[in-house]
Amino acid sequence: MNNLESKKYWIWLSLIKNLGSRRKQKLLEIYKTPERIYKLTQEELLCISGIGKVLVENILDENIRRNVDKHIKYMQKNNIDIISIQDKEYPQILKEIYDPPISLYIKGNKNILNNNAIAVVGCREVSDYGRKAAKYFSYNLARHNTNIISGLAKGVDSYAHVGCVCANTVDNYPQIGSYPHVENNDNCGKTVAVVGNGLDIIYPVENRYLLEKILESGGAVVSEYPLGTKPEKMNFPARNRIISGMSKGIIVIEAKEKSGTLITVDFALEQGRDVYVVPGNINSINSVGTNRLIKQGAKLVTSYEEIET
Repeated sequence: MNNLESKKYWIWLSLIKNLGSRRKQKLLEIYKTPERIYKLTQEELLCISGIGKVLVENILDENIRRNVDKHIKYMQKNNIDIISIQDKEYPQILKEIYDPPISLYIKGNKNILNNNAIAVVGCREVSDYGRKAAKYFSYNLARHNTNIISGLAKGVDSYAHVGCVCANTVDNYPQIGSYPHVENNDNCGKTVAVVGNGLDIIYPVENRYLLEKILESGGAVVSEYPLGTKPEKMNFPARNRIISGMSKGIIVIEAKEKSGTLITVDFALEQGRDVYVVPGNINSINSVGTNRLIKQGAKLVTSYEEIET
């Protein structure tokens, strides 16, 4: 983490309020580095199309600039790094989407972000069937050296991470759920949790232990949000574009009629990603969304071997 001082301008850029990834990208196209943006005057900033007075004030905010050192100290102490869109470790497939984050905060193994990956997503109020399906696909894909991307949320996300963590152990699949001793198995895929808050916050709190296991097994947790960002509801749709954007395809396991999971599906379709759906019980409210996706042309899958990796 000794190189964090050289990344301070990327940290600063991530802290600017209401300056979305598209505007940041535009500024970087013009000025190439965040340091050059940092040094722009008020007059120069006001001349940039799409950058009004309020954004100029945010960019020049002295409080934000003073806080950068605090962020660096916390990141150094807690082994948190930041990867910019210009770094080789940045997931190259993520650059293909309409509005890729210009930087990602990461804790864990940053060397896995360009490995082959599949996302596993679904509802929070997961059934026993959904739990088993999430673990089955995640475990077996990881055993075939495919990374598993999900969102660390309750329900399907958690069990997707668990399945991958257990694929990296010397223990047997039936012990999934008890979080057995984890070893970093280089022959297996790793799991990446993409969260909608700063990495100084664990959400949901009950997944603290799971997050530890993700990191122990050689995985990672990433976020586009700077330290101190709370898990606000509005952050999660934006987070979902990263989950699908980092993946070659997504597997949908249980989704209600108006499930937030369907937002991830929309992003995946916009991004040209494959959409796989596990069929569900026609009498279950957890299967209304998934079964409808199948009717609309998503690929029905019942085996991990049907997933193109």
